[in-house]
Amino acid sequence: MRLILALIWVLHWLPLPVLGRIGELFGEVLYMLMRERRRITLTNLSLCFPDSSSHERQSLARAHFRSYARSVLERGILWWGSPARLQRLIDIDPEVPTQSSIEQPTIFLCPHFVCLEVAGVAITMRGPLCSIYTQQRNRVFDQALRDGRSRFASREEADRFLISRGDGIKPIIRAMRNGRPFLMLPDMDFGPRESIFVPFFGVPAATLTAPARLAATTQGQVIPVTTQFRPHYQGWRVCFHPAWKDFPGDDITAATRRMNEFIEAQVMRAPAEYFWSHKRFKTRPEGAPSVYA
Repeated sequence: MRLILALIWVLHWLPLPVLGRIGELFGEVLYMLMRERRRITLTNLSLCFPDSSSHERQSLARAHFRSYARSVLERGILWWGSPARLQRLIDIDPEVPTQSSIEQPTIFLCPHFVCLEVAGVAITMRGPLCSIYTQQRNRVFDQALRDGRSRFASREEADRFLISRGDGIKPIIRAMRNGRPFLMLPDMDFGPRESIFVPFFGVPAATLTAPARLAATTQGQVIPVTTQFRPHYQGWRVCFHPAWKDFPGDDITAATRRMNEFIEAQVMRAPAEYFWSHKRFKTRPEGAPSVYA
């Protein structure tokens, strides 16, 4: 892992168009070698885009692997690039709502696009933030990840920024009420606990109700944040969408369905950049067979 991190550090000095193309080439290699992840990706695409042809789904899967590998190498710029370089490469639309997120409890809802790390950098370069953190198995990579994500925070801020998943919800509520917005990744399958089945591209998906419940508990606002590659290897775009009105309302199921519908619409803007290699439909309704068997 030290060797891999050293390689990413060396490569981050390259111009982004060169680094991006190297990442895409690496993605083509991964597509050929990582047969299990390729199978998961193609399974997800067949479920979510049943009307597309096998050739179209394979092309989209290859594009996803290229995008994902590219994002991994470009992470070196996020972790070690100068603030001036990051400001040139990150296009923020329209702006980071820092003041609003301090004055009112705020959830930055950030779906799993391959460039999602850019959202955290864009926010922490301008103000406070907190996020759930899962300790990595490799201690060297774990430390690099922690340092990279909290690089723009003071030591005290860094200790408050990354909240362990095992600490539960109370530290998050406390942080939000103290003017620290919460960056939340809402669209992975964490099993049946605290999830309900709502459609995702027409497929029943175990979906966390935590965004709706947390917004209701804190009486906070939900501001969706999406990330994409900018064209022609110019960097990344971070879009802060308008805060959702009347969310979650009185119906947690309807609110959770609304969240998935929003994510679906954003996926269609950049299909290859969504995290298709995750087992999004691992948890199945009672009696339904596994789609990944």
